[in-house]
Amino acid sequence: MFYSYQYSRPALTVDCVIFGLDGENTLKVMLIKRKLPTFEGEWALPGGFVRIEESVDAAAKRELKEETGIENVFLEQLYTFGEVERDPRERVVTVAYYALINLQDYAIHADTDASDAQWFATDSLPPLAFDHGQIVQIAIARLQGKVKYEPIGFELLPQKFTLSQLQKLYETVLGQALDKRNFRKKILRMDLLVELDEMQTGVAHRAARLYQFDEQKYQQLREKGFNFEI
Repeated sequence: MFYSYQYSRPALTVDCVIFGLDGENTLKVMLIKRKLPTFEGEWALPGGFVRIEESVDAAAKRELKEETGIENVFLEQLYTFGEVERDPRERVVTVAYYALINLQDYAIHADTDASDAQWFATDSLPPLAFDHGQIVQIAIARLQGKVKYEPIGFELLPQKFTLSQLQKLYETVLGQALDKRNFRKKILRMDLLVELDEMQTGVAHRAARLYQFDEQKYQQLREKGFNFEI
């Protein structure tokens, strides 16, 4: 049955802020270069319009895969952006997502309406299309807040890591130095790391012990009210 709505309906899009940590402990965001108008040839977050038959979650996963080749990552809703003139084409509301990945696990490539895809350091981003600069800054603030009370930072690390790598991760995300002794005491006291019978290889300095994050144990403790706090 045809139904005519009394009010005009805005278009709905999704945008994805994907964070990664490179080998030099630089926090990066993945951007695509737009192939189509508007803002053709400019850098932007991967994303696009939500199809009428799909959810916003499904649209975010689809757009991320189509434009960058990244898939099977956990995306969490960040915020809804609905300023009236945020898109010069028409009235558009976007639901933004963010995710954290290990750069070494994903080879990105541009596709569909993206002519290029690259990683950029969060402190040296190029001018971004639409209001994507604002979206990135809000995503960084969310990451800095959430990494303190949920172990999401482990998503940025290799599966096996050293305590120094873990500390550097938190220092990079939070933008501040942490006392080595206090950090290690706090993180080890949580008993969420599995000490491996393995050492670093191929390093110029003294090889350090490798660890793994025990996701299953964390979930069990969380159900009992465990409080993760850095």
